[in-house]
Amino acid sequence: MRIELTDSPDARDEAFVIAQTRAFNAAFTKEDVRPLSVFIRDGEDRILGGLTAKTYWEYLEIQFLWIDESHRANGLASDLMTTAEKEAANRGCKHVFLDTLSFQALGFYEKLGYSEFGRLEGFSGRHDRHFLHKSLEHLADVQR
Repeated sequence: MRIELTDSPDARDEAFVIAQTRAFNAAFTKEDVRPLSVFIRDGEDRILGGLTAKTYWEYLEIQFLWIDESHRANGLASDLMTTAEKEAANRGCKHVFLDTLSFQALGFYEKLGYSEFGRLEGFSGRHDRHFLHKSLEHLADVQR
């Protein structure tokens, strides 16, 4: 037996650990992890903005949200979030959560109705990581 430490793991090894963790979790809940991505493209099919997420266990987990700098402050980020939230509600999600760093978009998410439920300090020595959530129950009622 040996411990292996690496900063360049084999993709098969990572996939194995993920699969084993999901197999364990299956004893407690259903396996329903699904990717969810939303993109905004220009007339030449270039991505001007995008959102990546996953839905599982009645939650939407927003992972990345980005808008090209030349298209910010035009409501595109809100459009991406609204589209993702509606699709998550269609998939049966009742909640959404995400995290953002203090130099990113805390105020933006708060304007969309997100509430902070946790914070970690000291990222890169000076930034806070904010953990936010929001109920999607109002969307579930609309979807019915």
